[in-house]
Amino acid sequence: MILDRYFARRFTQSFVIIGAVFVALVMLIDLIEQLRRFESHNVSFGQMLGLTLLNVPAGISEILPLLMILSTIVLFVGLARSSELVVTRAIGRSGIRVLVGPVLVAVVIGGLAVIMLNPIVAATSVRYQTLADTYRNGGPSALSLSGEGLWLRQGDAQGQSVIHAEGFGGDGVTLLRVTILSYAPDGRPVRRILADSAMLEPGRWMLSNAKVWPLESGQNPEVNATRHDSFELPTSLTQDRIQDTLGRRETISIYDLPQTIDELQQAGFSTRRHQVWLQVELARPLFLISMVLVGAAFTMRHTRFGGTGVAVLTAVLLGFSLYFMRNFAQILGENGQIPVALAAWAPPVAAIMLTFGLLLHAEDG
Repeated sequence: MILDRYFARRFTQSFVIIGAVFVALVMLIDLIEQLRRFESHNVSFGQMLGLTLLNVPAGISEILPLLMILSTIVLFVGLARSSELVVTRAIGRSGIRVLVGPVLVAVVIGGLAVIMLNPIVAATSVRYQTLADTYRNGGPSALSLSGEGLWLRQGDAQGQSVIHAEGFGGDGVTLLRVTILSYAPDGRPVRRILADSAMLEPGRWMLSNAKVWPLESGQNPEVNATRHDSFELPTSLTQDRIQDTLGRRETISIYDLPQTIDELQQAGFSTRRHQVWLQVELARPLFLISMVLVGAAFTMRHTRFGGTGVAVLTAVLLGFSLYFMRNFAQILGENGQIPVALAAWAPPVAAIMLTFGLLLHAEDG
């Protein structure tokens, strides 16, 4: 038990140090990206630094498998160079038994990533998008889905507009049975629009069979209402932005995903991507365990045998291969090529079985 705590502590130290280094690199790269993205807008350095900090949790979540495998490599290369693995085996403890501490730490980190990091990423991603829209367009744009249909909010220097649609066209750019409320910059309602459909074109919504009610103070809206076969409404939204928002599972906490899936189904939208994402998040601890086993399978050897550099490179390459295989299976699941459970759980389980087999072969021959 004392040895297990020792190895767990060494692994945790390696994870914290490597994590700090990579977080600093991620922040630097993201800050440069923010400078490039907002160079034509009047955004201060402090505001861009704030956007960078909001992206940090998402960056950590993305590189967790890499941090896990690198921490394992650092741990066991260090133990091999100090001959601590030789001493551990000499007292009758197998190399596989040594993995108990690091694997338990990986389970804890994976569990925290699911129950804590995931909601943090969802909240910071939403906040980042809101601030980015505000800096870029003068007001936030938003999209949400419920059983009542699709809700959009767009904004610019002229004010805000709230758009409600009862349906979403299969072409990805057409809203059906649309109601629009426009507000002045001071929050005063100025116009209500009812249309059969709204088609998104570059820089504008084209409304068909629209009725427009001016909401000026002291006027009768119905008397002054006008009908238009087609009516143009400026917008900063794009088709990619709407579709990305519909499919952006990262902005939804894992605690809210089941309810979101139900609401999407009620509104008639496909929920397969969200179902796969939910299962992938739940399987994350298993995938992190597989990264620990990958790193250990190639580095639990004494340095006198040589080839440490090749072993480390092989472990990293295999880790990346497993990571891309998991992403590939996720894509197949989202496209309906394989079942949801298979897409989420098969890659980490297969990776654990593969690397455990390599460890058994290395230990027992």
